[in-house]
Amino acid sequence: MHFEGTAFRYGRDIDTDVIIPARYLNSSDPAYLASHCLEDLDDTFVERVKPGDIIVAEENFGCGSSREHAPLAIKSAGVSCVIAKSFARIFYRNAIDIGLPILECSEAVDAIADGAKVSVDTDTGTITNVDTGETFASEPFPPFIAEIIEAGGIVNRTKASIAAGK
Repeated sequence: MHFEGTAFRYGRDIDTDVIIPARYLNSSDPAYLASHCLEDLDDTFVERVKPGDIIVAEENFGCGSSREHAPLAIKSAGVSCVIAKSFARIFYRNAIDIGLPILECSEAVDAIADGAKVSVDTDTGTITNVDTGETFASEPFPPFIAEIIEAGGIVNRTKASIAAGK
């Protein structure tokens, strides 16, 4: 999979309550969640984000509660990929489950500024800062995770497997 978009750069310890504040958890509607994504951290995010854009963050992205709403809000806002130095483990799993690609790469995070154009190839794990031409290596997804993401999440992959008689 290949993604290209503008980087939205954030710091460390971005918790799930900042990604989608608890006051909006009365709904699981993706469009509703997307309309409030990151509003307590960056009240212009929803206005500025375009389909395909990429979030770049420091350590421990997605810490806090285990709510699936957080990666769903990000994906539904149009973000194609999240690159961070590290992710909270439950956020990592929830992101994969809903089909949101996430990559860990400290070097890329250190080199990508807010507003930079970024290209990501998840098949090879290559992250490119298009503005500078610098490339960085992250781990490509194992085949089973790539299948989940390409299907749009674990539910869609499971439905496809059942339909195919697997």
